Amino acid sequence: MTDDWTDVLGALAESGARFLVVGAHALAVHGVPRGTQDLDVWVDPSMDNAERVWRGLAAFGAPLQELGIHPEDLRRSGTVIQLGLPPNRIDLLTGISGVPDFDTAWAERVEHAFGGRRVPFIGRATLIDNKRASGRRKDLVDLEALGDLPP
Repeated sequence: MTDDWTDVLGALAESGARFLVVGAHALAVHGVPRGTQDLDVWVDPSMDNAERVWRGLAAFGAPLQELGIHPEDLRRSGTVIQLGLPPNRIDLLTGISGVPDFDTAWAERVEHAFGGRRVPFIGRATLIDNKRASGRRKDLVDLEALGDLPP
């Protein structure tokens, strides 16, 4: 865990943004730790939330103007915004494979400590849906470690 990861999650939370930590950090919360070089954060792409995310990123100090990032970018399906470089990169996602909408995942979220604060993570069943749909080799390995191989 890096200070940037803790700080960006804090800034998003303080702005009132709805977001879920996904990817390897969520995998660890569900009992399967593995290495990663980034923090994957899925943000609710609704209009109001996009504004809150943008404000949170600005408060964090993200170079939004320099990168040409605007609130409407956070509303487009399939948007990926990468801040920084591995091993400390932050990936902001407006959608993930295998999960039709943010609201469903939000209802199934789990909260867990991350950097001294409670942070929302994708729920186990939704994480499994995501891993199944992604189908990458590392996702299949993750599913096996979770005890949930695809049919």
